[in-house]
Amino acid sequence: MTTQTISSPEVYQGQFGEFTITQSDRQSVIIYRAGLMIAALCFAIGSGLVLFYPQPAAIAALTPLYTCFSIALGVSLLTIHIYMAFLHRILQVFWIIGSICAFIFGHSDSQAFAITIYNQPLTILGIGFTFAALTGIFFKEGFCFHRLETKILTPLVPLLLLGHLTGILSTQAEPILLATWAILFLIFAVRKIIQPIPPDIGDKSVFDYLKNQHLAKV
Repeated sequence: MTTQTISSPEVYQGQFGEFTITQSDRQSVIIYRAGLMIAALCFAIGSGLVLFYPQPAAIAALTPLYTCFSIALGVSLLTIHIYMAFLHRILQVFWIIGSICAFIFGHSDSQAFAITIYNQPLTILGIGFTFAALTGIFFKEGFCFHRLETKILTPLVPLLLLGHLTGILSTQAEPILLATWAILFLIFAVRKIIQPIPPDIGDKSVFDYLKNQHLAKV
């Protein structure tokens, strides 16, 4: 008779005590990263179509690409590990607002969604919430892991969107910023895929501590 040995989960020492990483924790990180990769791929493909093949069929294809990008981003925002629950909820609310606005803009104009957004810069005040949520992810990743690409993306995203909204960016600068955004977003997503999982989960003892503090106040 053979005896099967089941290895115990590794115990980590956190700031407020010991904790273990469960299979559910690992799955949430995998889903978070998969969402980022899908979002980055959709954004890169869409940007490539805009920059190198701005034909009617390509412009029409931007609508399903944006939809896929937005859904994937929403999944990542659902599974991301952020210590501050309030900040986590704010990013999710931003995504919801941006998604509602995109749905409204996409169904209130006979033109293609991308044409509507580009020709009516004020629409950025609506869908911009989605990209504010994305920028929040870039900021969190830059703060936690000091990734160069996210430190560049954090100011670049609002610069391009607000620059187009206000009209201060030249027609030559916008394509360069868009291409830079797409490339760095892809680099970020690829680097997340190969990063060890535990750092993305963080110190679970901090989550427990903050949860207990909240319950004590209630």
